[in-house]
Amino acid sequence: MVAITEFQKIGIGVMGFGLFFLLFGVLLYFDSVLLAFGNILFLTGLTFITGFKRTAHFFFQRHKFRGSFFFLGGVSLVLCRWPIIGMLVESYGFVLLFRSFFPMVLGFVLSAVNIPFLNAFFSNSSSMV
Repeated sequence: MVAITEFQKIGIGVMGFGLFFLLFGVLLYFDSVLLAFGNILFLTGLTFITGFKRTAHFFFQRHKFRGSFFFLGGVSLVLCRWPIIGMLVESYGFVLLFRSFFPMVLGFVLSAVNIPFLNAFFSNSSSMV
């Protein structure tokens, strides 16, 4: 079993608060202060979880430069109080950064149909249509 350090526990909490503020900022019609606070907390939590060196290595790899540029540029735009444009740029950067991860997520979601409880749920829902 993997041991979780105290910094990683704090990072999970900080990252959770960051995601909450991001969601809340979007729900309140792109409130720039909430989005900026959420972005700062999210990046701080990510740094606490993975460590400063690994976070810097992830964002500044040669093949991920464009995604990092758009993601961090979007964060900068949100901090400069351009929330809608910043979130669009940030979302594009997020997709570029994690595009190699999406097929694995899709495979996991599609394999979740083989779980007995979900299999029964999906078989019942398709018969209603």
